[in-house]
Amino acid sequence: MTAHGPTAASLVGVMKRYGGAVALGPIDLDVPVGRTTVLLGPSGCGKSTLLRLINGLIAPDEGTLRVLGEGVTPASVEALRRRVGYVIQEGGLFPHLSARQNVALLPRWLRWETPRIDARVAELAALARLPEALLDRHPGELSGGQRQRVALMRALALDPEMLLLDEPLGALDPMVRAELQRDLREVFRTLGKTVVLVTHDLREARHFGDLVVLLRDGRVVQRGPLSALESAPSEGFVRDFLDAWREAP
Repeated sequence: MTAHGPTAASLVGVMKRYGGAVALGPIDLDVPVGRTTVLLGPSGCGKSTLLRLINGLIAPDEGTLRVLGEGVTPASVEALRRRVGYVIQEGGLFPHLSARQNVALLPRWLRWETPRIDARVAELAALARLPEALLDRHPGELSGGQRQRVALMRALALDPEMLLLDEPLGALDPMVRAELQRDLREVFRTLGKTVVLVTHDLREARHFGDLVVLLRDGRVVQRGPLSALESAPSEGFVRDFLDAWREAP
């Protein structure tokens, strides 16, 4: 299952096991540059495992993985993570740091000058539509939607080539979620970056996805525009998964 044109990530025969159980694979998959790829499927199907492989947080047990033109190895993974932004579930902000300090973590570690950091934080606050007055609050003083905006800012701090998001909106109430969906899509369009977003929600896949990869039991079942999955499901599971969401309240 490959894409035409340049790829930001390429997996060939990739497998990941935990103990004796296969969590993912074997998978062949290309992630196209400059588009939003949505990893879709039920809980436990391997979506987050695939995202963590792309980010170098775990290593495949078999197969070949290349991200941004480089093989992912212990020697290359630190440099890779500077080129890939990552938003985990519920944001993962450090509670003892202010929003500003969370966003500035990696720039400070890389010894950016303070004026450059301040300018970047202000730029990202405008992009994420977070009022600058909130930057000196701690995560516990922010709403769930505001925390996710800070997490997005932190992921974008180094202007990465690729952005990975693991169910970033799952813990939000419906109104906040809808607002953040609109704003995130605008951010993606403005920046034109490669985005890989994990969700189990068909509505989010429809909202964000240029390309949808539907997984089941660690395998890719079907890949393509969501309209193609709907008009020509490759097997009964695809049809049943889409029908379940159509029938959901």
